[in-house]
Amino acid sequence: MSENPRRPNRFTHWLASLAGKTDRPAVLVKALGKRDRRRMLKHFLALDTSDRLLRFGTVLPDEQIHAYVNKIDFSRDIVFGVFSHVFQLVGVGHLAFGPAQAGRSADTSKERVAEFGVSVSASARGQGVGTRLFRRASIHCRNSDIDTLYMQCLSTNRTMMHIAKKAGMEIKREYGEADAYLHLPPPSPGSVMREALEEQFAVIDYTVKANARAAVKWFTPRKREK
Repeated sequence: MSENPRRPNRFTHWLASLAGKTDRPAVLVKALGKRDRRRMLKHFLALDTSDRLLRFGTVLPDEQIHAYVNKIDFSRDIVFGVFSHVFQLVGVGHLAFGPAQAGRSADTSKERVAEFGVSVSASARGQGVGTRLFRRASIHCRNSDIDTLYMQCLSTNRTMMHIAKKAGMEIKREYGEADAYLHLPPPSPGSVMREALEEQFAVIDYTVKANARAAVKWFTPRKREK
């Protein structure tokens, strides 16, 4: 079954109609928490060798992916996700916060900067999932009084390079890797309201999909053991 996160349903169709794009349902991004670790692990383990290389900069074996997911500190970092119409996690954006470092964090007057990493399932690519995850991460940084968003990836990662260029990031290439920086404006009442509304819509969509998934399991006849 396809995991297309943009398959039309009444809720996403209504959101798209507000934007005047009824033919392209919205990609909704929700903040993830500890209860989503299992779905995150399943998403990362499904990435093939080339996708793991692009996401982590090296080909992580399964045991290291388990360790990575288990060590995510949700009290410090923010993880965003996109769910398909069948309630599968098809996009994950990890926003990690850390101290600003001279020479690495471009020009910043803040004590902290943020670093963003993203992965999208093969079945959901070409639909703007990575871009929407990046935009959600950038507005969260802005509202958290972070003025520099940082991405590091391989220069051969065309998707990340496209997202970076589209966002107007400053890109520096060295030894096969690329560092990209985005300077963010200070928060405003509009940016705070926008993030709150996006999260509210995503939570509603998440609940609808979760309930639909539960209903399917409930009404699906179980095979009798012989």
